[in-house]
Amino acid sequence: MPPSREPDQQQTGESRLAHEARAGKASALAKLLQMHQQRTYRMCLRMLGSEDAAADAAQDTLLRAVRAIGTFDERSRFSTWLTRIAINVCLTRARSEKLRRHQSLEAPGPGTDQTPSGERLESREQTTARRVEQAEDRERVLEALGALDAEARAILLLRDGHDLEYEQIAEMLGVAVGTVKSRLFRARKALRESMESPPR
Repeated sequence: MPPSREPDQQQTGESRLAHEARAGKASALAKLLQMHQQRTYRMCLRMLGSEDAAADAAQDTLLRAVRAIGTFDERSRFSTWLTRIAINVCLTRARSEKLRRHQSLEAPGPGTDQTPSGERLESREQTTARRVEQAEDRERVLEALGALDAEARAILLLRDGHDLEYEQIAEMLGVAVGTVKSRLFRARKALRESMESPPR
C-alpha cells in the first residue's frame, strides 16, 4: 500500500494560502488562521498553564500574524513562523506573570486582622503554608527561567514541554542544531541547580 500523501498535500495547501495571504488576499489569511487557531491555543496552554492566559496569548499571536503577514518569509513554513510569534508572546507573558506573582507575595493578604482559634487556625496555617511553598517553588522556577536568554527559554519549553525534535526547534528559532543542544543542556542545568539550592 503506498504511503499517504496527505501531509504533503496539507503542506502544499498551507504554502499556497500563505503566498496568497502575503500578497494581500484576506480570505487566504482567514483560512490560515482558522487552520492554526486550535494548535496555537494548545501550544500556549502548555507553555502558560492557564486557559485564560492561553486564550489571550493565542489571540495576541494571531493578531500579530495579521499585522506582520507582509513580512512572512515564504522560505519557511507558515506554521513555523506562527510558532515563533507564539513563543515570543508566551515568553513575554511569562515574564509579566513572574512580576505579578512576586508583587502578590509581598502584599498582605485579605483578612489579616482576623484571629481564628483552635482547629480553624491550624488548618488555615497549614493551607497558607502550602500555598506559600507552592508559590515559592513557582517563583524559583520563573526566576531560573528569567535568568536564561529568550531563545534558551524557548528551547527548554519546546523540547521538554512539546517534545519537539532538535531539528524542528532549530528551524523554528533559526539556529544550528548544536546550538539548540548546548542551550538546552545549560537551561536544564540552571533550572536543576536553582531548584536544588535552598531558598534565599
